[in-house]
Formats: sequence, C-alpha cells, structure tokens
Amino acid sequence: MRTTLKRPTPAADPQRALQREALHELDDGQVVMRHLAGEPQAFGTLVDRYQTRLLNFVNRTIGDRERAEDLVQEVFIRVFRHLHRFDQTKKFSTWIYTIASNLAKNELRNRSRNPLVLFQTIKKNWEADHRPLQFEDTTARPDDLYRKRFLKDAVDQCVQRLPEHHREVFVLRELEGKSYQEIAEITGCNLGTVKSRLNRARNSFAQLIGPSLV
Repeated sequence: MRTTLKRPTPAADPQRALQREALHELDDGQVVMRHLAGEPQAFGTLVDRYQTRLLNFVNRTIGDRERAEDLVQEVFIRVFRHLHRFDQTKKFSTWIYTIASNLAKNELRNRSRNPLVLFQTIKKNWEADHRPLQFEDTTARPDDLYRKRFLKDAVDQCVQRLPEHHREVFVLRELEGKSYQEIAEITGCNLGTVKSRLNRARNSFAQLIGPSLV
C-alpha cells in the first residue's frame, strides 16, 4: 500500500495563510533555513515547489507513474530526515534531484527490462538555453494536435531503446532544463562525461526517430 506524505492541514487562521504566502516568496535556501529554525509550514512549501517536478522527472525515467509516486514520497522522507546535513552553500534543487535520481537508478537496476520513458515532442534546437521540451499546446489546431500525438507515439518507441545512462542525462537536460553543471552534480559524472553522454543520446535518438519523420 502506498504511503502518503503527511503534510499540515491548511489553517483557516488568516495569519497562517499570510505566513504560507510569505514562505512561497522566499528562495529555496531561505525556506530551508526557516524549516531548520522550526517554522512548521516551511517543509510543506518545499513539497509544493518540487513534488510535481520530481514526479515528472522520475516517471519519465522509470516509465511507471504509480511507482514514481512512491519514489517521490521516499525522496521527501529522506529530505526531511537529512535536511540538517544539507550544505547550504549548494543549490537545494541539485541536492533533491540527486536523491530522486539515485532512487530512480536503483529502481531500474531492480528491473529485468528497460522502462518506457515518455517524451511528447522533439526539441528543434538542442543547444537552446536551459529550457525543457515544450509539451502539447491545447490551443493548437486539431490537425496539429494529431501530428503531435502521432509523434509522441513514435518517440515512445524510440526512447525506450536508449541506454539508461544516456536516457538519464537526456531527461535532465531536455525535459528538466538542467544545466550541464547541475547534471554533473546530480549524476556524479564530470562535465566531459555528461556532454559526451548527452551528445550520444541525442544522436541515437535522432537516428531512431528519423524514419518516423519521413
């Protein structure tokens, strides 16, 4: 049975509502400091900020949304237990993504088959500033949506054939919009290895998807 991360029940007290709003205006490092100082709503702010993003990342990495939900719960449990050990000179986002990445890797190691990772479109310019891939535009014309959905199906079949270590850097860069330095820290690889793996992943992906675009 899946466990659910316990979070404070929203209070009707206007003062607490203002406190929550104030927390959301702070950067990650400031919210972490508030949590360590005993602010009861600070950790919930971190959950709000990262839960959906981590779920998308883990789901695209392992290809199983239900299991991804479990793993994201585990991420926040580990963060809560070890936040006092977080080096506040570093980026919190890199730290929490590293935890999520390690859990996803462990999940893949325990599987007998590579997972299916979903991508919804192809990035036209691989070297664009650290923006993630764009998803379906619901305002597009029906024929455009049809083409995008057709492309998504083709992508599904190609991405599952990428090796795990290529898929990971591809997801982090092209869907999560992480910088090369962040990817290096998350994966524990040097910049040269990250760039090499990403380049190979892009080339392999382009070759695999090419016949579907003719």
